[in-house]
Amino acid sequence: MSLAVEHGVDDLYQGAVPALVPALVAVRGWDLTRAGGIVLAATVLSSVAQPLFGVLADRRRVPGLRVIGMLTAAVGVAAVGLVDSYAATWAAVLLSGLGVAAYHPEAARAVHLTGTGDRGMGWFTVGGLAGFAAGPAAVGLVVGGLGLAATPLLALPAVGAAVVALVPRRRPGPAVVAEAAPSREVTGTDDWRRFGWLTGVVVTRSVLFYGLSAFLAVHLAIRFGFGPALAATTLGVFTGSGAVATIASSALTRRFGRTAVLRGSYLAALPLLAATLLAPSPVTALVATAALGAALGVPVPVHTTLGQAYLPHHLGFAAAITLGLAVSAGGLSSPALGALADHAGTTVALAVLLVCPVLAALLALALVDPPPAPDDARTGSSRA
Repeated sequence: MSLAVEHGVDDLYQGAVPALVPALVAVRGWDLTRAGGIVLAATVLSSVAQPLFGVLADRRRVPGLRVIGMLTAAVGVAAVGLVDSYAATWAAVLLSGLGVAAYHPEAARAVHLTGTGDRGMGWFTVGGLAGFAAGPAAVGLVVGGLGLAATPLLALPAVGAAVVALVPRRRPGPAVVAEAAPSREVTGTDDWRRFGWLTGVVVTRSVLFYGLSAFLAVHLAIRFGFGPALAATTLGVFTGSGAVATIASSALTRRFGRTAVLRGSYLAALPLLAATLLAPSPVTALVATAALGAALGVPVPVHTTLGQAYLPHHLGFAAAITLGLAVSAGGLSSPALGALADHAGTTVALAVLLVCPVLAALLALALVDPPPAPDDARTGSSRA
């Protein structure tokens, strides 16, 4: 549970970046192409660094990366309101993305070694999605109430989490002992081909999720006249429903299997995305947005547990890709999506994303559920 809380704090800063976009557009007068560039900044260096941090996590245990990552992510977001130029803002967000990259591989490896399987990874993911969902709420509270200059207050959760994370080192508990147990690490063979197909699924989902995170609130603000605070709340509804839906992921995978859950979730996302874009009223749009967020939240823990099942000898690398590189890859498309929105409108730009759930479901056809690990069989989670 402590790792889930840490994950939530770390991912709060991922959620804060797209939530800052409407305020930056309104206060600094940036167009949507520049706004998309800010989302790109949060992901470009993170994309390069994630595999390197993953290899480091596989070769040696470096738990300090979790604290360093959280604090670096916080510092970057805190600096956004203290700088004026676009270049300086871009650099601050770039630093925050690097911090996020440092956190995920070591944390996901630690979760795997606790022996809790999909249940543990599910709660870890719930923590991250809850933090991502809390990012817009925190931005709405701090920036909406006090202005952009108050962004340093957003660093307080990371400072608190870092202090808590450092205290238990003097009294190692069962979870720490489990992390150190080497006997859980090496079983099975690596399936790089299917891991590649899975990476394609996660990248496609990432393009869809980051596109919606960056521009859905702006779209609804333009269409229905939402103010910055309500626009941030809309983004919170989208990410918050995903966090809640993630809780059901483990039960669904036990009943139907991992790959069936992936395909079903993405197929369900297609009509929900269309309903969000075509909604005739703000209430209908918010309901469709919540349902869409839920459909995109369910498969998230499956990505990581399935990736680690395919690469049992490279747990940190698998987590770096499924939680990091493939996820942040979606941010790379944000400037192009923003340019299209400037030229043709947000409805057209977001309609392009309709291809993403279809493509993700098709790519998932190449995946199969791996045989259960011995620990899964003993705990009765053979299909989880």
